[in-house]
Amino acid sequence: MGTGFLAYLGRRLLRLVLSLVAVSLITFTLLQLAPGNFADIQRISSGASTIGSAGTEAVASAFESRYGADVPVWKQYLIFMKGAVTWDFGPSYKYPTLDVQDIIAKAFPVSATLALLSVLLALLIALPVGVFAALRQNSVADHGTMFLVTLGHALPGFLSAAFLVLLFTATLHVLPSSGFQGPRNLVMPVLALAIGPAAVLARYVRSSMLETLREEYVTAAYAKGGPRRTVIIRHALRNSLIPLVTVVGPLLAGLMTGTVFIEALFRIPGLGLYFASAAASRDMPLLMGSTLFFAVILMVTNLVVDLVYGVLDPRIRAEGGWGRSRSRRASQRISPQEAL
Repeated sequence: MGTGFLAYLGRRLLRLVLSLVAVSLITFTLLQLAPGNFADIQRISSGASTIGSAGTEAVASAFESRYGADVPVWKQYLIFMKGAVTWDFGPSYKYPTLDVQDIIAKAFPVSATLALLSVLLALLIALPVGVFAALRQNSVADHGTMFLVTLGHALPGFLSAAFLVLLFTATLHVLPSSGFQGPRNLVMPVLALAIGPAAVLARYVRSSMLETLREEYVTAAYAKGGPRRTVIIRHALRNSLIPLVTVVGPLLAGLMTGTVFIEALFRIPGLGLYFASAAASRDMPLLMGSTLFFAVILMVTNLVVDLVYGVLDPRIRAEGGWGRSRSRRASQRISPQEAL
């Protein structure tokens, strides 16, 4: 790889930084243009918030003094970005005793735990379902499986969560409906989050498996008298899983940045719940900090996925411009059959 890889990585990092600046600028502009502010919303809510009117005015004044009452909007943006670079987003409006970075540090592990467990469960469901459908292409079993997969994909997460609450809490009385105190509190949120991703991944597994089964090296493995199970698992399935890297990475990142409806329904203190609360109360520091953090997670994950995919597939390295000569020599020396 060498110089080619470093040049590719440099281009991607530069693109990542420019994208983050664009996201922050767009978010800041939209929040400035939106009508109303945090203090006005607290007055309208007639004390429904945990912060009283006097406290609300004090917090708003403190934040305004941080930027300066007469500072132009463009300068406010620069001050915010300076704080973002040093990981200092300042105090939250709605939670005045906490800085935004402290809220993110406390809430992100919760959302990340839910996301990781949900993706693992989705993979455990999707792999056998996708392989089962691919091996029975165009059969009744294949069509029935894909119908259920499509239904699971179309079903909104909050509707799945509501059904699970009715089943396990209201009817069977076996699981708590809210909270984040122990493993039992994770069962329904993880199930609700895993249904949609499992459906998406199952379709990818089926499609990739069908394409791999048509490859010449799979046909050659059958011709050599290899057992069906060995050919499917060792040759077809292993190579079919490579494209899943490009799906699982962004999927995991999207879930890690918070799932508003699921976390709000089950009262789980993750990023999604805090973000929804900030949006409802126009908590600008928390909105800006959370949005920028979301963007960092998504972009870094996409970069890591691209790098991992390039390591797994030499063709991607060649197309991306890093390690071209090495991948070309490797492709000339080793055929797909020999590589397996």
